[in-house]
Parts: sequence; structure tokens; C-alpha cells
Amino acid sequence: MSDGKPGLFSRLKAGLSRTAGNFGNSITSVFTKRKLDAAALEELEDLLIAADLGPAVAARVSGKLAEDRFDKEISEEEIKDALAGVVTEILEPVAQPLTIDPGRRPHVVLVVGVNGTGKTTTIGKIAHNLAADGKSVVLAAADTFRAAAIDQLQIWGDRTGATVVRRDVGADPAAVAYEGLKRAQELDADVLLVDTAGRLQNKTGLMDELAKVVRVLGKLDADAPHDCLLVLDATTGQNALRQVEVFAEVCNVTGLAMTKLDGTARGGVLVAVAERFALPVHYIGIGEGIDDLQPFAAPDFARAIAGSDE
Repeated sequence: MSDGKPGLFSRLKAGLSRTAGNFGNSITSVFTKRKLDAAALEELEDLLIAADLGPAVAARVSGKLAEDRFDKEISEEEIKDALAGVVTEILEPVAQPLTIDPGRRPHVVLVVGVNGTGKTTTIGKIAHNLAADGKSVVLAAADTFRAAAIDQLQIWGDRTGATVVRRDVGADPAAVAYEGLKRAQELDADVLLVDTAGRLQNKTGLMDELAKVVRVLGKLDADAPHDCLLVLDATTGQNALRQVEVFAEVCNVTGLAMTKLDGTARGGVLVAVAERFALPVHYIGIGEGIDDLQPFAAPDFARAIAGSDE
């Protein structure tokens, strides 16, 4: 993205093409050779809300355009530029990398999210990124309700060279997290990533389970976990807002990763989440490849979602 690596903006733009394409096609049909009057602004807001950007963001974009171009003919590019500008304003303050504190060994990251968001895969890709930076990683397979999650994390451990701490299906998740931290301390590892279950249909059970995980981690390190990373799935649209609310009650969510932006026309929900909660966005997922979990850069995302050129 903005780190100078060639091709990343192109990949991001390709990943967000469904979101940008839907929006661009709608703008073309509504605003070709048309003055920006009150009716046009209302239609624009409806289009932005339909793209999951949310009412608050839609109002900011239409307000910006009304200020500059009301009762004048407006081009598709002017609308895209206004959208990109507002999205950048919202996202720049929250575009923050996941910072690993070298003074903490290990730096403990509790990873939470609803089942199906790509949480375990995200952990594997973060482990890959950390290993590429020369950091030693331990993975704790504390989603003990799904055999597939445990096996998947083991595969990622094998691929990335990370140590995996696991137990059988049905084991106490808190016990796995505890053993993971103990092992990471013994190895003097840089980072411990803890996978967790995300069964939202039983909110009370989920809260109790994650609270216990946090409690037992605190027995070995009073400050652990040092980060709580919430993984969201862009294809869920506005449901992502509810997930942030629920998990914020369960643990102190310190940052976000949003996956599956390449498989949906609903990528605007990341902007709605950022506008509502102002939580740091650490990563976005724009594909299934091991390098397709990227640190988040606001201007690139804003241009890609608006369908602007590089």
C-alpha cells in the first residue's frame, strides 16, 4: 500500500472492485449530465448507505458536495474525489499497524471474532508477517470447539515456523491459553497469538469463556493480553457493527482486522465501523494468498473504494 511495495495499490483496487464497481455504476446512472440538487443529494446518500458506508458517512459526503457544487452540474469524478476525501479523513486517524512491544516477551495478542470470519487464517497470516520480520511466534489453539480450527492452526504453525500449543477438541480454552503463554515465556518468544472460539449465539457463554481466558493469562503476566484483535468479515455488512459492540463488552478490543474485502460489494462497512467506533484498523484482507493480509493504509483504501485511479 503506502510502503512503496509495487503492485499493492493495484491488488487493493482489484480486491475492492466489487464495492467500487457497484458504487460507480450507480453514480453513472444517476448523475450523468445532472445538476446537484436536493433530490440528487438524497439519491447519492441512498447509494452510499446501500454500499454499507452508513448514514453518518453518507451525510458527510453529500454535505461536502453540497458545499462545493450545489445547483451545478457535477461529474462522476468529482463525486468519487469527494468520497475518497471523506473516507480518508475518517480512516487516517485509525490506520495504525499492530505494534509489537519489544519490552514484552512475549507480547500477547488475544484474537477474537465470530466463527467464519477467517480468524484462524488471519492469525496464520499475521504469524507469517511476524516471522518475515524476524520475530519468534507461539500460537495457542484455544478455539477448542472446532477440530478444524486446531488442525488449521497447526498447519499455519508448520508453514510459518511458529510453535503451536494445542489440546484435543473440547478441552478448556483457558487452559490452552495458559499453556501457550507459559510455553512462549519458556521460549522467550516475541509474540503469542491466541485463537479463540466465537459462538455469538450464546453470548453469555462466550463472555464467560473469554473472561476466563483473560483471567488465566493474567496469572502469568498481569498485563496480558496486551492487545485484543477483533477480526471482522466484510461480507456481513452492517452486522459487523453489532459484532464490535458485543466483543467490546467481552474484552477490551484494541484493534481490528477486516477480512474478505475482495469477495463482497459491501467493503464500505469498514468506513462505517471506523466512523462509529474509531478503533485502530491494523489489517485488511484482500485475497486468500499468504501475502493478502495487508497493513492498512487509509488513502489507498479510500481511492480504491471510490474507484479512483492510483
